Formats: sequence, structure tokens, C-alpha cells
Amino acid sequence: MADKPSPAVDAEGFLCDLGAWSPEMARDIAAREKISLTPAHWEIIDLVRRYYQRYDSAPSMRPLVKCCASELGADKGKSLYLLSLFPGSPAKLASKIAGLPKPPNCL
Repeated sequence: MADKPSPAVDAEGFLCDLGAWSPEMARDIAAREKISLTPAHWEIIDLVRRYYQRYDSAPSMRPLVKCCASELGADKGKSLYLLSLFPGSPAKLASKIAGLPKPPNCL
């Protein structure tokens, strides 16, 4: 049985074909980023994917924090909480794992 070809990614590791994403792929991307996905991670990944469906854009940090607070509660709508799950740049990393384009304003 042959290995499945890896989907195309850009220079930063974001999927070129958003339709190629799957939960299995999310686990692979997360593993490359040294993250072991927990239910808390999946909660944010699902939220980011819903945000993208609604606004046709991945959320940058400020909208992500606001969306988390609105949909998941004040405790999860904090930058420090998101940083604990997705170190460095939570909006960028969560979007990458969720199979979405890089959010605007993310370096």
C-alpha cells in the first residue's frame, strides 16, 4: 500500500488547498509544531474553522480572543489561555493546524 502524497503547503506550512484538510492532517501539522492536540485545542480549532466559514478570513489575534470570549466564555477568551495552547502566535498556529490561510496582520 502506497503512502498518500502530502498536500501542497506554502513556505510557512499553510495548506494551499483548504479542501485537503482533515482532522488527521491537523494532528500531523500539530505534531510538526510539537503540539499534542487535546480537547481544548480542538475546541479552538473548531471555533477558528467556524469563524473562517462565517467571515471568509482566518481570525487575527484580537478577533480570535473576542470570539473565544463570546462563544467559549471569559476564561477562554484571554490571550494567555490561547498562548498556553498555541505558543508564540496563537491565531497563526491555530489557523495553520485548522487548515486555514495565515490570518491578516500575522507576521
